[in-house]
Amino acid sequence: MNEVIIAGAGPNGLMLACELALDGVRPVVLDPLDGPNPEPRANGMAGQVVSMLDRRGLYERLADSPGPPCPAQQFMFAAFPLDLTGLADNPIYLLMVPQIVIVQVLAQRAAELGVDIRWGHTLTNFTQQPGRVDVTAEGPQGPLGLTARFLVGADGGHSPVRKLASIDFEGVSTDNTVSRIAHARVPDDWIDAATGALDVPGFGRVSPYRHLRTEHGLFVWAPFLWVAPAVTTIEWNNPADDDVPMTLDEMAASARRVLAAELPLRPPTGAGPFSMRRILGGNSRLASRFRDGRVLLLGDAAHVHSAIGGPGLNLGLQDAMNLGWKLAHVIHGRVEPALLDTYEAERRPVSQRVLMHTRAQSALIAPGAEVTALRELFAELLTDTHVVKHIADLLAGAEIRYAADPHAHLLVGRWAPDLTVVNHNGSQRLAELARDGRPLLIDLTGGALASRVTTTAHRIAVITGHPRDDAPATALLVRPDGYVAWATSETPPDAAGLDQAAHRWFGTTLIGGEKAVSRPAVRRLKA
Repeated sequence: MNEVIIAGAGPNGLMLACELALDGVRPVVLDPLDGPNPEPRANGMAGQVVSMLDRRGLYERLADSPGPPCPAQQFMFAAFPLDLTGLADNPIYLLMVPQIVIVQVLAQRAAELGVDIRWGHTLTNFTQQPGRVDVTAEGPQGPLGLTARFLVGADGGHSPVRKLASIDFEGVSTDNTVSRIAHARVPDDWIDAATGALDVPGFGRVSPYRHLRTEHGLFVWAPFLWVAPAVTTIEWNNPADDDVPMTLDEMAASARRVLAAELPLRPPTGAGPFSMRRILGGNSRLASRFRDGRVLLLGDAAHVHSAIGGPGLNLGLQDAMNLGWKLAHVIHGRVEPALLDTYEAERRPVSQRVLMHTRAQSALIAPGAEVTALRELFAELLTDTHVVKHIADLLAGAEIRYAADPHAHLLVGRWAPDLTVVNHNGSQRLAELARDGRPLLIDLTGGALASRVTTTAHRIAVITGHPRDDAPATALLVRPDGYVAWATSETPPDAAGLDQAAHRWFGTTLIGGEKAVSRPAVRRLKA
C-alpha cells in the first residue's frame, strides 16, 4: 500500500511531494498530462513563498544565481505603485520565472528524492475505507487501481478530487469582465532600452510589469526576458464570444479600447510556448472544508481567486509546506491524526485573506467615477509608510500568525526570522539550516539551553551558537514549514512551554523526558 497519492503534478502537488519525501514518505503523483504543463501561466512568484523556497535550497535553482533573495524596491496593489524603499522590514521578494520552469525544477527535485511521478495518469474515482483510500485511475496501459493511506487533491480549480469527495466550493462567479493575454511584438522604437517601458503615441509611457488602470479597463506591458513580450487587458461590461478563437487583432482592438490609442501588434518570434487566450468572468471560491477523512485538498483545489497581484503560487506552495510535514508525522506514527486538523485551521484564514484582498483590488481597478474618486483617496493613504507596510505584509503573507496562546512569545505562530547563527564552525542562515525540512531547536546563547536537552527525537536538530546581529529571541523551536512553535527571550533561556510545544507538534519532549516513541539522537549541525 502506498502512503500518499497526490492528484496533480503542478507546482503545489510537486512541492507537497518534495516535502513528504524529505521526511521519508515517497508519494505517488498522478497527472493526466504527458509531462509538465507547457501552457504559459504564472510568470513568477511574489511574497513569502520566495523566502520559503530559499529555506529548501530551491531559490538558487530557480533564480539561477547564488545568494539569498533580496527585497523588491517596488510592487503593486490594485494598479497602484507601492514604493517599498522606505520599509525597514520589507517582506516583498520577487522571483521572476515562468511556471513551466517552476514545475520542471520541482519535478526534478521530486525525482531526486525518489518520488514516483506518473505522467499520463488520470484519477477517475476513489472510495474511502477504514485506514485507506482506494483509487482508480486511467493510464497509458489502461485502468489501474491504487491504494494509499491518504489522498491529496492538488488538481486545480476544477478539482475532480474535491467533486468526488462532495466538498462544496462556496463563493461567487462574475461574468462582467473579459481578460485577454497575448505574446506579441510591438514596434522596437517604442520600447525604452534603459527601462523597458513602452511609449505609446497618443497615450504616453507604460511602465513594465505594472498594472495600468484607465477609465476603460486595465493594461499590462510585460517585456519578458525568457519569452516574447506580452500584453494583457481586462475590460468590464464588454462581452466576447468565447466560442470564437482569440486572435492578435482582437488583442489589439482591446488594447485600443483600454488605452484610447493604437498599439500595433505582430506575431511573436523566438522560443515558445506563447499565450493567446481569453478568460470570461472570474471566480472567488473557497472549499467548505479542506479535509474529508483521509482526503485533503491543496492549492487551487481548495481556493480560487483573482490572479491580480499574483498570490496564487504564494498561497498554494505555502499550503504544501504546511501540510507536508504534518502528514509525514502522522504517517510515521509520531503524532495523532488530529494534527491534520491544524492544516485547515491555519490555512483557511490565510485563504480568506487572499480572497478578500484580491476582491478589493478588483473593485479598485474597475471603471467609474466613484472608483476614480476612491482611488484618489487611496493614493493619499499610500503616502503613509505604515499603510504601505500593512499592504505589503498582506500581499506577502508576512502578517500571518497562526493561533497561539495569548501569553506566548510574540514570535510564536509567526514566520521565523532569517537570523544567522555563529559559532566556532562559522556562520549559517536559518534558511541554510532548514534545507532538509527538519524541526529546529535554536539556542542562541551558545548552549545554555542545549546542554539541558535530555532527549532528541523525530529528526529535531539542535543548533547552538550566537546570533550575528540582534535577535528577537534567545531560543526558538521552529517547525519544518518555517513557523515558530516556541520561543523565549530569557537569558538563560526559559524552557517553560518548550516540552509542551515539542509534544504538541512533534510528539516528543526535549527537556523533561520522553512522551512518545523516540528516534536516534539528533546530530548537532554545524552552524
